[in-house]
Amino acid sequence: MLLLVHAILTLWVSWARGQEFTCEPPVIPNGDFAPKMDQYELDYVITYQCGNGFHPPLRGNEAECTALGWLPLPRCVRKPCGFPEIKHGRLLHADTSKSHFPVYEGRSLAYFCDYGYVPPSQAGLGVLTCTQDGWSPDIPCLRHCDMPIFENARATFTGKPFRPNDTMDYQCLDGYENRDGSTNGSMVCGEDGWSHLPTCFKSADKCGPPPEISNGDIASFPLKAYPPWSRVEYQCQAYYELQGPTDVTCSYGKWSKPPRCIEPCIVSKENLDGKNIRLKGSNDKTYYAKSGHILEFVCKSGRKAVTSARSFRALCLEGAVELPRCE
Repeated sequence: MLLLVHAILTLWVSWARGQEFTCEPPVIPNGDFAPKMDQYELDYVITYQCGNGFHPPLRGNEAECTALGWLPLPRCVRKPCGFPEIKHGRLLHADTSKSHFPVYEGRSLAYFCDYGYVPPSQAGLGVLTCTQDGWSPDIPCLRHCDMPIFENARATFTGKPFRPNDTMDYQCLDGYENRDGSTNGSMVCGEDGWSHLPTCFKSADKCGPPPEISNGDIASFPLKAYPPWSRVEYQCQAYYELQGPTDVTCSYGKWSKPPRCIEPCIVSKENLDGKNIRLKGSNDKTYYAKSGHILEFVCKSGRKAVTSARSFRALCLEGAVELPRCE
């Protein structure tokens, strides 16, 4: 085909040589040319330059006067396209040398996407085209989501891969419901895959609010109902010691055993004054000790111990501590 076009063009130029064909001075937005003449004869070659930020669309900056006009057409485009960095994809020819870049407007390159991604056309191969604004498309490889495996739910399968922002609706099977108590829902295909998967469970297997505990509460906002295998974490009030597992699990409509919050030992100034003692290394203000903590006491100045020296080291145990005495 190219040989045929070339032959026709050669015949046309040969015929044109017998005619008085000339070229008008070209108009090159954002560029200039030399030499300047009123008219140019066939085969005359000009050189043109582009302004700041603009470049010739092809390699070279010359144009020749032909019977068909200036070839190649002298013009200036915004900027050339550098080597394309394709996120989640590669150029078709992996050995394409970066030394072949930049390329100019109109150049197209084939590429393919990594597994889990597709070109905007959803074809096996995509095409990148250099435009005056850079490579197009801007996002060559789009995440696509495969049809998920549904458990206790059903959905309509279109047979096409789902692209970002595509939505798929699903319906829970009879006797099943979602976390929020509804029987249907929708998922959105995003950059990292589906926003969530259906969590349809038997209505009889959900749990009510988690059990209450003394001097503590759950660390999250309470819900009216929880689906099976939900986990809720507990926390205790200040100075209380959490004993047991930190969270509970919903299983077949029942919660696992919750933890306990063990009260601290409170040693007040009044307690210390009544025993003529003080805490070693501490002031005379009220002191809070967690269960299991060892407290050390000493007699106040001018006082002597009444109880044994061993009792001046006391263990706090679930809010109780035995204080020594001095006189």
